[in-house]
Amino acid sequence: MSASLANIAVTMSSREIAELTGKNHQHVRRDVEKMLADLKLDEKGYVQTWTHPQNGQEYEEYALPKNLTMNLITGYRADLRLKVIDRLMELEAAPTFKAPTNMREALMLALDQQEEIERQKALIDAAAPKVAALDRISTADGSYGLTEAAKILQIKPKALIAFMATSQWIYRRNNAKNWLAYQAKIDAGYLWHKIATYTDPNGEEKTRDTVKVLPKGLAKLAQIVPGAKIDPDLMQMEARPFAKSPEPAS
Repeated sequence: MSASLANIAVTMSSREIAELTGKNHQHVRRDVEKMLADLKLDEKGYVQTWTHPQNGQEYEEYALPKNLTMNLITGYRADLRLKVIDRLMELEAAPTFKAPTNMREALMLALDQQEEIERQKALIDAAAPKVAALDRISTADGSYGLTEAAKILQIKPKALIAFMATSQWIYRRNNAKNWLAYQAKIDAGYLWHKIATYTDPNGEEKTRDTVKVLPKGLAKLAQIVPGAKIDPDLMQMEARPFAKSPEPAS
């Protein structure tokens, strides 16, 4: 794809930074290399060459995106930082589209546009099965235990539970073993928990809370849990109906 269509991020070269700040380019390059090393970034991904207009020789420089440019100049004097920031603002305001000036450029632009249309269509087609599956799940009538939900989302139960526990979906009371649902997630229609009564080995009657993931919550988790994905076959899934309406949380 040509630069006329690409959403090109604003960059600034180490040579231009040197010119704006009055620093020696070699010193700016040294600062860049130290910064990239501290950030554990491969400097090869930022190196480019430029041709000297007088001797025609090529020299290396660094092309930095906005965030790294701002990080680099943090230690510079305020007046020098302002010069770089003003230049960045100019670059961001400059139009990135260049109208074709001849037939060849016009044909290349038309080709790029067609490639972009086909690329977007391919992305939509690839996402369609997952979107349909999520729609199917979010409107289904059923509920799922945490382990069963993890299986549907194709991730490990421990990973799902850890995510839900650290994202304020579920929690435990002090010294308790069972998970409880946060009220906000119950109100949103994502979770509910059932209060069951059972008799322990000593013959004592006790209660136990069991968190259930509702279809709407399953669809939401599929979108936000790292690594989660929905099998397109779930579009054909027949959800299990509730035996009775969800019981209110305690």
